[in-house]
Amino acid sequence: MDLLQNVLVYVTLAIAVGYILKKFFLPKALFASKNAKKSPGKACGQEDCGCH
Repeated sequence: MDLLQNVLVYVTLAIAVGYILKKFFLPKALFASKNAKKSPGKACGQEDCGCH
């Protein structure tokens, strides 16, 4: 039972550290969607933006 608890604690810790790294330290450009990369200058709501 102790082994299972230790494994679960380390897995949870790894997920939490990974989330914090992704959220605060890695550049957002790595996780941008393909639509955002295609037309970064156009915002939704402009005429003929192609998003609808």
